[in-house]
Amino acid sequence: MIAQSYKKDSENQRKIQISLVFCSVCTTFAPYLYIYIMAQQFEIIAKTFMGLEPVLAKELAQLGANDVQVGRRMVSFKGDKELLYRANFQLHTAIRILKPIKHFRALSADDVYEGVKDIDWSEYIANDKTFAVDSVVFSEEFRHSKFVAYKVKDAIVDQFRERTGKRPNISITNPDIRLHIHIAEDQCTLCLDSSGESLHRRGYRQESVEAPLNEVLAAGMILMTGWQGETDFIDPMCGSGTLLIEAALIARNMAPGLFRKEFAFEKWPDFDADLFDKIYNDDSQEREFNHHIYGYDVDIKAVNTARLNAKAAGLTSDITVEERDFKDFTQPKNKSIMVTNPPYGERISTPDLLGTYKMIGERLKHQFTGNEAWILSYREECFAQIGLKPSIKIPVFNGSLECEFRKYQMFDGKMSVFREEGGVVKTEEEKRQMAEKRRFKQNREFKKRLDEEQENAEADIRSFKFRSLERKEAKPYREPRDSRDSRDSKGSKYSRDGRDSKKFNKGSRGFDKRKNNRRFDNNDED
Repeated sequence: MIAQSYKKDSENQRKIQISLVFCSVCTTFAPYLYIYIMAQQFEIIAKTFMGLEPVLAKELAQLGANDVQVGRRMVSFKGDKELLYRANFQLHTAIRILKPIKHFRALSADDVYEGVKDIDWSEYIANDKTFAVDSVVFSEEFRHSKFVAYKVKDAIVDQFRERTGKRPNISITNPDIRLHIHIAEDQCTLCLDSSGESLHRRGYRQESVEAPLNEVLAAGMILMTGWQGETDFIDPMCGSGTLLIEAALIARNMAPGLFRKEFAFEKWPDFDADLFDKIYNDDSQEREFNHHIYGYDVDIKAVNTARLNAKAAGLTSDITVEERDFKDFTQPKNKSIMVTNPPYGERISTPDLLGTYKMIGERLKHQFTGNEAWILSYREECFAQIGLKPSIKIPVFNGSLECEFRKYQMFDGKMSVFREEGGVVKTEEEKRQMAEKRRFKQNREFKKRLDEEQENAEADIRSFKFRSLERKEAKPYREPRDSRDSRDSKGSKYSRDGRDSKKFNKGSRGFDKRKNNRRFDNNDED
């Protein structure tokens, strides 16, 4: 027994010694490992709409981004190539993801030219590839953004001619490499555009109605409410169904990039196809949704459009759309949240605009008790007609319109009784937001911000008309490499192995699967 005890003590001592050595090694090399990991990270910029910056910052933090900093219509952060891919694929509230390649100072057009020409463009563009340059300028010196784009183009082309005798071509419609230059007074930032088409173009929109809500704005509105699928969701003026579909994606935690045909980073020289395949095929974060989403509209054309778009997204089991006037709205059977975007009277003419908002207030007061409603609108006089006191007001830009997104906590009876029973009118976070200095002005006038139109041009959702999208030759969507079943809403399965060509069936995701390629079937995204 003494021998056994001695043997056991010796083994324990060896284990302790090994542990100490391991700890010593970790302590020694941990700083170097950290330095290596940080060396793989680089600066990234995510662009968004005015008012959505905090929501986007929260999304990025949840993705694991480092050094997240909120700016004007943008959020900067640091990450590696995987995070760059995930930002494009998974973020709900980003318009575009940019990778800065140079910051420099320019006092003249010649300075811009020289600053761009100093970059070794062979690292980013091959001779046989095409490129395009977008520009945003806020400067007294540089008054024309296209002129700046031309100078960038000239610098790149001249460098190739001098070094190789050849030059890459320009392609406005479908370039291999997209560049973006931003000038604020004399500070220039030149970036690679990793997104390509604006990320609000999800790919599920088959048809559109007049003044459809932008997908990124819709997702941002839903995320502002804090809703994650805990209750039913209602939009009584659903239009083409954007809020409904974005709500379903959030409830199921599905990546909005799932429907995209492609991203610009797929054409970069250092594109890692295996890494992106891993990201694309990973549905481990998706979750079950045990409630339902309801959309209503008085226009049957809008109802049919919303149904078609929900079908293209493969979310028909989660979404029900019916023709119904809001004035006929009745108390929902289950606990619900309402998020809606009524007409403003700007592009959509309404015979009795103020009467419509008065009706909204009446319906909420009498037929939505015990729930909360969020309304996006533009005119103060419209909000006044609702006749209810909001618990929070959030300024948001809808295109070039400075709107407000207001929350109404609906309860039955007196507020004092509601509070005594444990009801919460304003959360602590909402109180904090409302207390911020200069957040809101007394008797705020809602006016067009004409100086904002340029930056919001790609997101001006008021410029669209109802149309059926022209059916072009179908492009295959992105095919995953592994054979793995995924679930459409409420348990119906669809195959993502892509080995057999299968068209859309009711309740499935609406994909056309083609071998050795992974692309969304629809060629139009507006």
